[in-house]
Amino acid sequence: MNQKSIAVLPFKNISSDVENEYFADGMTEELINAISKIDGLKVTARTSSFAYKNKQVDVRHVGNDLGVSMVLEGSVRKAKDSVRIGAQLIRTDNGFHIWSESFDRKLENIFELQDEISLLIADKIRENFGHIEIEEHLVQSQTKNIEAYQLYLKGRFYQLNWKLEDFPRAIELYKQSIQLDSSYYQPYFGIVQCLGILASWTFIDKKQAAVDAEKYLAQGMAIKANSPEGALALATHSFWVNWDVQAGLSHLKKALGFSPNDTEALEATAECYTAIGEFEKALLHINKGLEYNPLSANHCYTKGNVYYLDGQLDKAIFWMDKSLDIDPQWDLALQIKACCFVLTKDKTSLVELTDHYPTLPNKKDFILLYEVINEYKEVKEDDFSKDHTGYLPWEIYVPLYLGDTQKAIEALKFGIANRLGQYINFLNDPFLIPLREIPAYQHLASKTFIGKETHLPLTKKLAKEPPVLSASELEVFKVALLEVMEEKQPYLSPELSLRSLAETIQLHPNKLSRLLNEEIGKNFNDFINDYRLKAFQAKAINPTNNHLTLLGLAFESGFNSKSVFNDFFKKTTGLTPKAWVKENRKKY
Repeated sequence: MNQKSIAVLPFKNISSDVENEYFADGMTEELINAISKIDGLKVTARTSSFAYKNKQVDVRHVGNDLGVSMVLEGSVRKAKDSVRIGAQLIRTDNGFHIWSESFDRKLENIFELQDEISLLIADKIRENFGHIEIEEHLVQSQTKNIEAYQLYLKGRFYQLNWKLEDFPRAIELYKQSIQLDSSYYQPYFGIVQCLGILASWTFIDKKQAAVDAEKYLAQGMAIKANSPEGALALATHSFWVNWDVQAGLSHLKKALGFSPNDTEALEATAECYTAIGEFEKALLHINKGLEYNPLSANHCYTKGNVYYLDGQLDKAIFWMDKSLDIDPQWDLALQIKACCFVLTKDKTSLVELTDHYPTLPNKKDFILLYEVINEYKEVKEDDFSKDHTGYLPWEIYVPLYLGDTQKAIEALKFGIANRLGQYINFLNDPFLIPLREIPAYQHLASKTFIGKETHLPLTKKLAKEPPVLSASELEVFKVALLEVMEEKQPYLSPELSLRSLAETIQLHPNKLSRLLNEEIGKNFNDFINDYRLKAFQAKAINPTNNHLTLLGLAFESGFNSKSVFNDFFKKTTGLTPKAWVKENRKKY
């Protein structure tokens, strides 16, 4: 397990108003986004963290599920113009609380508070698990209008429900946010993403949606030309609305340049590559997405869909089952799983699936399609549903397998011309194999996704040059550090931090961290606890201290936790404190 890894669990809303749930969720996401900026720190993505929302969980199980060494838990109480946030950082191997603190602030200072908490978390991770570079600030204020910010958080709350009926509500909240602060760029891009998804699946008029999306895109880009939200919004519009794979991948490359582990951008990149049949590249990106977001039903579906379109149906079923384990009602996974049973001629499993999931879209049509393809049953077009509500191009499937190839081609033409989401993977749809030898189909295929990009590798964030000490500086500050430790004994204070020690020797915290880990070979906590341990040992064998308890002596030496003291002592000496003292008092 990567020791520098963390999951931020959903903060509990302990406000008297249950409607403030959106605010607690927003604080959680903001902290995830902030600490995700730290190079060298693995941060679990929002979807997987939120899988534990409203659940009593054992942090050890969370650590195993997500592959993280720490979790951050917390609570949010919002009342009028004030907010109280409590947070605690916990190890997943033993449940030890590394750090906890409560913060009371005015709402107008919410961005400063998010920055303060994020930096404290980063400091504690660095002190306990080794060097990471931490910027001066991890959160920047995006708006001075707190009401506009709260409306944005509400919009984000509904958008991230990923329910089509909630997207219009999200759009309305984003618009209200813009009305209060037209210079606040994030709501503009939120609207674009919502419009792109609604339009691609024809839940709203696509032409009008495209006009509106382009308007909000232009306004957002005029405010903030370079941002991860803008790049992702442009990618969504390019791919889902315009079917421009090359432009979509280009924008996604920029999005991943801001944040290489952004799972939303990684999944979107996989979807682009899937549409053009670049399955290895699609798997490369969705696998990385799953590394940071293992409990995403959509990621599992996306990986399974790659295998489905590549003809690897057993693997497709496996990943659809993984998706359904996370969300048993995930429609996309249910529909592709039904398709797999039709293609593998497994009617028993297909019937069991349709019986078990009565809400499966077009469930009667899957049975009919199976009977037409595999049992050569004579079926009329009127036997199929008139209105198809799923995510598959039934308007092609039905006429094609009833023998009307021309009608199937016309349906395909319509779907491509109107850039319908149900048709976006038509090039590799296994049900369309009978069309591939037809010239009209070949013409359509050759004219779609022109100029497709196939050479975009996984993006690496351009790392800033780390602070480096010259050989002479290294020696000077190493000597200064050791002198301070011996003469001023700062380790006797349980409140000592890497930042405060760095200030004492007038060295930047990043440089001190690097000096400790790379030159001295210890993380901050081990370095400091070594001094505390020696101080304890000297006190413990001094007869004048025989009347004091060992724990009391440990606290006098700078330790502030019994478990930390005992664990570190045993790890360092191989003995318990009591056994060591008994053995060494004899020698004294």
